Amino acid sequence: MELINPIDLNALKSRIAQSAPFPHVCIDNFLEESFANEIYGAFPSFKEARAIGKEFDSVNEKFKIQITNSATFSPPIARLNKLLASPDFVALMSDAFGIPNVVADPDLVGGGIHETNSGGRLDVHVDFNYVEKKHWHRRLNILIYFNKDWQENYGGYLELWDKDVKNRFGYFAPVFNRLCAFATSEISFHGVTPLTCPTNVVRRSFATYYYTKEAPAGWDGKVHSTIFKARPEEWMRRNVLMPAEASMASARAGIGKAKRGIKRLIGK
Repeated sequence: MELINPIDLNALKSRIAQSAPFPHVCIDNFLEESFANEIYGAFPSFKEARAIGKEFDSVNEKFKIQITNSATFSPPIARLNKLLASPDFVALMSDAFGIPNVVADPDLVGGGIHETNSGGRLDVHVDFNYVEKKHWHRRLNILIYFNKDWQENYGGYLELWDKDVKNRFGYFAPVFNRLCAFATSEISFHGVTPLTCPTNVVRRSFATYYYTKEAPAGWDGKVHSTIFKARPEEWMRRNVLMPAEASMASARAGIGKAKRGIKRLIGK
């Protein structure tokens, strides 16, 4: 497969099968070095990303920019997006994780270019599990990092947790040309440690998510949005900040629903 370094599928499947608490894997030197460097140089600055992307500023997710509109991607990043959605690559990951009939998302909902600045965070969570408009079940996350000379004291590490968010099983630096992939489910709790890097350092990655039309085995039929949980030591977040954020979100949703109802009545 062009632009990707050779992958031993049997070895990859073995690593995934032995992973815990849910199927996951990291592949270093994932892309051909010259291509990875092209992408590295093609990321927009944080200021540029802020102008064209969506910025998150909530208790659970802040100082993070997301760009999902592929029309705005520079040529190297557009090539990466096309590669990750190609039939050959989708089939490879489908086989490796043992998830049949996987499809890529052309709209990159929640994915695309991610940039997070100093002071940013992404709390531990499980992702939304269903795209109602397409009747798709979310099954697989792939993240590729483009950060050189990343230091542990910068934070920004990907964490994988058990279903009760009591024990951490994975702790991965967002280093240059590393791919991290994991199966999404009701127990795939993951997050990013708070960024404590210098203000001129930005954590950069590209994310893409994959789906199936078929429901995963054992699905209880419940559709949910992203569910956040606090880490064991985060008493204030668990007992004060997160409940307050959830209450405000519920209130905003109620106001929005009321406004839509009023518009419908006026329209009549």
